[in-house]
Amino acid sequence: MKRFLIGALAFIGAMSVLFMLGLIALIVMASTSRPSVPSNLVLEMDLSQPLPEHVSGDSLAGAFGEDPLTVRDVVDALEKAGEDSRVKSLVVRVGTSPGTPATTQELRDAVKAFRAKGKKAIAFTDSFGEEANGTSAYYFASAFDEIYMQPSGAVNIIGLAFETPFARDALAKLGVKPQFDKRYEFKNAVNSYTEQGYTGPHLEATERFAGSLFGQMVRGIAEGRGLTEDAVRALIDRAPLLAPEAVDGKLLNGLRYRDEVYAEQKKAAGDGAELLYVKKYLERAGRPHTTGETIALVYGVGEVARGKSGGSPFGEGAMGGDTVAAALRKASDDSRVKAIIFRVDSPGGSYVASDTVRREVQRAREAGKPVIATMGSYAASGGYYFAMEADKIVAQPGTLTGSIGVYTGKFVTNGFWEKLGVNFDTVALGRNATLASSDADYTPEQQARVDAELDRIYTDFTTRAASSRKMPLEKLQGLAKGRVWTGEDALENGLVDALGGYAKALELAKEAAKLPADARVRIEEYPRKKSPAEVLSSVLGETGDNSEDTSATTAVVTPWAPLVEATRVVHGLGVRLGVFAPERGSLYAPMPQTRW
Repeated sequence: MKRFLIGALAFIGAMSVLFMLGLIALIVMASTSRPSVPSNLVLEMDLSQPLPEHVSGDSLAGAFGEDPLTVRDVVDALEKAGEDSRVKSLVVRVGTSPGTPATTQELRDAVKAFRAKGKKAIAFTDSFGEEANGTSAYYFASAFDEIYMQPSGAVNIIGLAFETPFARDALAKLGVKPQFDKRYEFKNAVNSYTEQGYTGPHLEATERFAGSLFGQMVRGIAEGRGLTEDAVRALIDRAPLLAPEAVDGKLLNGLRYRDEVYAEQKKAAGDGAELLYVKKYLERAGRPHTTGETIALVYGVGEVARGKSGGSPFGEGAMGGDTVAAALRKASDDSRVKAIIFRVDSPGGSYVASDTVRREVQRAREAGKPVIATMGSYAASGGYYFAMEADKIVAQPGTLTGSIGVYTGKFVTNGFWEKLGVNFDTVALGRNATLASSDADYTPEQQARVDAELDRIYTDFTTRAASSRKMPLEKLQGLAKGRVWTGEDALENGLVDALGGYAKALELAKEAAKLPADARVRIEEYPRKKSPAEVLSSVLGETGDNSEDTSATTAVVTPWAPLVEATRVVHGLGVRLGVFAPERGSLYAPMPQTRW
């Protein structure tokens, strides 16, 4: 019986291995037998969901299926299609905004560059918001040659509004006291816990930020539709607009259904024209920039944490300082690499992890590798901290930039537990052993240590920023204090060097590498995307040979990890409500909830 069980288990194990090998073989075969690009096509994109900035190279979705369409995918596809005689036009069904203001601007730039090559771009929607705000979606559509909407739709370009919740009184009713300290008055990340409304500095920064974004949208719509800015503002103030009103206001080229719009584009393309999704086109036609001198592309995406990136098998996770540092180090050590484009899309996080990444940007430059930072939606706090070390910084006008400041703290929850009749006794060895405890306020000695830590971090941040930006410290400190800026204002204040996205970063990277502006280059992502077999190895717990091996720089979350994590969190909640307190020394700078 024992031998039978052993044999059965061995057989099951062998069959499992054979199944996985067969699956991998099928994937490889499928990848080598992809259909070709039609000889006459209309490029198509269905924008029903916001686009992610980046998808982890450890994604199981990418290994065994399709990764979701990313911002760079669209930018690359439109650049490639602009030079492809087979592509006659682009038609996009706009269901929602592509994402944040900066993401929307990145894609608007790509559409305008596509049009500049003599290609036509058409936007279609059933409605720019039915009951929701459609301002951002319409702002994106205004970059197209023509905009059509279903007759039953509406144009809800009602403007921009920031809504920030404040919960100090609610927490007090629960017996929870938020005890946070910050540097300085514009560092508003914790105000939702410590205040019951906008403070003066918080309101000042938010009004300026919102005003800058709104001005960018108004100018973009006016330029795209051949209207004056005053006319656009008047239309926004009248909105929501009925379909005929939008046509009369020159916001729409006409009212048509999807079948009419798509049939017209296929007819204009000529006999035998086919529709092809942007994602499929990119897979078949390939990306641009595949030959010539090598320029590395490294991503720093997500909230910054110490250690390895928390890569999920199904998408992007947290940004680990060690993972991004290893990618920068690998690119810097590669003799083929002439320059590094560092794509930053991070609201910040751990100060220590941010410094880990900053150090590798510094080392790359010291090794003679120019670094160009291009900012996505966010490059704030920790995101700005490691981007500021680059040779040049590029931001979109709507990129949330700066927040040069720091905060730390905890929730004191003893009042909450008293309401439940729960008491915690503590045995502590060391005067400040209870520093992070949620049972009591800081002692005077502990508060002094917290203040010293914040002062050290703030001094380090502002001093390094002033040096990197070649700016007097006093001037830099006037722009700091935790304040966020749009990229547009950051350029005016000297916190960034240029406005734009991937294309502008590539232009500056060539310049820094002393390559001709029209030189062909190969853009290579570091670390490279893993093969299906490597992703499986990661999921099964296999690691690289050493800390220099980029295959060892991502902490892949196994399929059963969410259950383990949920158990840990529930257990933690049963002991301390204070698990929600942020990591000490956090440089995090979240954006207020935006309605537009």
